[in-house]
Amino acid sequence: MTSAWWFWALLSAAFAALTAIFAKVGVRDVDSDVATFIRTVVILATLGMILLALGKLHSPGELSVRTWVFLVLSGLATGASWICYFRALKIGEASLVAPVDKLSVVLVALFGVTLLGERLSGLQWVGVAMVGGGAVLLALSA
Repeated sequence: MTSAWWFWALLSAAFAALTAIFAKVGVRDVDSDVATFIRTVVILATLGMILLALGKLHSPGELSVRTWVFLVLSGLATGASWICYFRALKIGEASLVAPVDKLSVVLVALFGVTLLGERLSGLQWVGVAMVGGGAVLLALSA
């Protein structure tokens, strides 16, 4: 079970790559905010059907206030990220926008250490620096 996260993380990476390609083509002839809205509706409908099919919908009262606060904050951050991402895709190349977007990897590492008390090894910090350096290199070579 401890290695199951790899499977899901790799699928996430593959779908994120397809997201950038599909979004770049899809946003070509529409306002980026409209494109973000359409994407959000599709996600809501799809996830809603999955939750219904698996019987996983919870009553809102079953969740703590803390859970609600952080899930709402996460949703707001996701929405802001998507709006910015689609605007960047509208005017930039997907092969450049997506790597810069992945600077989030560096930020997650920094936030995880400073806000959550997580610890990274020296080798992990080297990896974080390489991701950040690679994203900057791609952006500057444009």
